[in-house]
Formats: sequence, structure tokens, C-alpha cells
Amino acid sequence: MKPNKKIVFLFLYLITFFSYSQCAMCKAVVENGDSDMAEGINSGIIYLMVFPYLFLALGLYFAVKWYKKKEKV
Repeated sequence: MKPNKKIVFLFLYLITFFSYSQCAMCKAVVENGDSDMAEGINSGIIYLMVFPYLFLALGLYFAVKWYKKKEKV
């Protein structure tokens, strides 16, 4: 592997490692809290999940559009 690939791999690994530990903390807070707080956290999770999928869908749309335009020429 090139050094840049190693750095990127390490960075991505650390991001997932720290994200996983945050999930355990959120789970503990929700288990000890009331239902209104749990609903708020669930709404926040859904809100955060929408944007990556939206960007992916837009990227795929423009990629297909660009590919079809290139294919016609």
C-alpha cells in the first residue's frame, strides 16, 4: 500500500471506532431517559441519516445523466 492509502485507511478506521463508542453512550442515555427524549434522539438520527443518502442519490442521478449525455455524442 502507498503511504497515502495507509493514512486514509487508518483515518476511516478511527472514525468508525469513535462512532461506535458514541452509539453506546446514546443507548445508555435513551434507556435511562423518558420517551420524549427517546423520540427526540430518534428524530435526530433520522435527520442525520437523510443527508448522506440524499447526496448519494443526487450524485448517482448526475452521473447517469452525464453518462447518457456522453453516450449520445
